[in-house]
Amino acid sequence: MSSSVDTNTELANLVGLDRASLEQYFVEHGEKKFRAQQIMQWVYQRGVTDVWNMTDLSKSLRESLQNHVRIAFPTIESEHFSADGTIKWLLNVGKDRDGKSNAIETVYIPETNRGTLCISSQVGCALDCTFCATARQGFNRNLTAEEIIGQVWVADQRLRDLYEGKSLLTNVVFMGMGEPLLNFSNVLPAVKLLLDDYAYGMGKRKVTVSTSGIVPKIDELSKVLDVSLAISLHAPNDEIRNELVPINRKYPIKELLAACKRYLSNKNRKESITFEYVMLQGVNDSEQQARQLVQLLKDIRAKINLIPFNSFEQSGYKRSSQERIDRFAQVLMSNDIVVITRRPRGEDIAAACGQLAGQVADRASRANHYIRMYERSLLNRRIETECV
Repeated sequence: MSSSVDTNTELANLVGLDRASLEQYFVEHGEKKFRAQQIMQWVYQRGVTDVWNMTDLSKSLRESLQNHVRIAFPTIESEHFSADGTIKWLLNVGKDRDGKSNAIETVYIPETNRGTLCISSQVGCALDCTFCATARQGFNRNLTAEEIIGQVWVADQRLRDLYEGKSLLTNVVFMGMGEPLLNFSNVLPAVKLLLDDYAYGMGKRKVTVSTSGIVPKIDELSKVLDVSLAISLHAPNDEIRNELVPINRKYPIKELLAACKRYLSNKNRKESITFEYVMLQGVNDSEQQARQLVQLLKDIRAKINLIPFNSFEQSGYKRSSQERIDRFAQVLMSNDIVVITRRPRGEDIAAACGQLAGQVADRASRANHYIRMYERSLLNRRIETECV
């Protein structure tokens, strides 16, 4: 590598490059491909970001890397600890072109035998799911691959600081802010780094990509990666799902489930697909709707994750009672469907499912739209009360 520096060009960030891309970078600069493996181990496994401390690299290579590249991650703006052990980080991902700051939220959920990190893929969300706090924030941009994998690095290093150097992360789920499959080109290298033995080396069942139902990208994902797939279903029919998950109007349930079947058939996958189902009082939680769900999923290897709704300001929804959740689950289980009722975690720090909001410079003006809609709803209720 040349040692001259172009001061007018921002240094390239090596973070977020998967092994193939990193190997290509070194080959193009006259180095051997194995340098990529060395860099990945230093950064992701040992947490080293100063190339001068990467002692198995030659002095000349370290000098050149210092002049030409950077190894940079998002920074922590705030850290919140829940009484149940959940930790939420607000991570700074810079300012938009108007100078407004953007930040994303990342959540660590400890359990007896595993530690799950819920990461974000977008600043805000381009979709409009009505029960989700992120959707109310609007949308600014896609996260880069370095910002996506950077969440894992930051969380891993912070947890090591808190827990005597122990690596506590066993699972990563793309269930934070944003729709992962609408940012496919950046999610893909991040997932590859999670699976790569020279980076995080996670098993393919330990990484879950969740989607609201972007059918073409489900097919694309099935061709390039073998990871766990979760579908944000939330309704047993198109009528309800059109309201809760508006992308359903473009990719209705029939098309979505067909894509799920193709995903399972590709590469002879033997695992199930997880269908996420948020329990909303009086909306989608009746026993009749549970029976509809049974019929809907009868030909798919499925497990259903029932999620008690986690309230947020101006949501307009209420959580189903535990009695209704239990009855709903019983209908599913009596039809041999595996059911997991998620226990709300991190509610006291707004870190539970559907509560992540971050700080979004909303380019879609969606936040103001929801405020106006909520105000109209309150006005209508007052008028109805006065009329009665």
